[in-house]
Amino acid sequence: MNTNLPIACSLDSPALAQRRSELRSSVLSEAAAVDRLEDCYRWTFQHAADVVARIGAVIDGERQCCRFLRFSMEADPDLGTVTLTISGPSGTAEFLESWLPSHQ
Repeated sequence: MNTNLPIACSLDSPALAQRRSELRSSVLSEAAAVDRLEDCYRWTFQHAADVVARIGAVIDGERQCCRFLRFSMEADPDLGTVTLTISGPSGTAEFLESWLPSHQ
């Protein structure tokens, strides 16, 4: 596993702008809480019937173009909260800020 990947998306500028727009209106916008940590962001979701599948689709899409990202998803027992943490090398949190709705 290569852990020295550059903080870069492989999409060209128009595709990247489209993808960021999609991410801002995706399941990520439905998070009950969004927390910035050192070099990552954590989204916390309340239970919904398809929340895990929709988070999985975001992970799958981003793994294709932003190969430096690390994804961690946890689901609490008894249909509790689902947490998605996206991390990477130093500078990742700043990269992820463009995914937040306030950066439209």
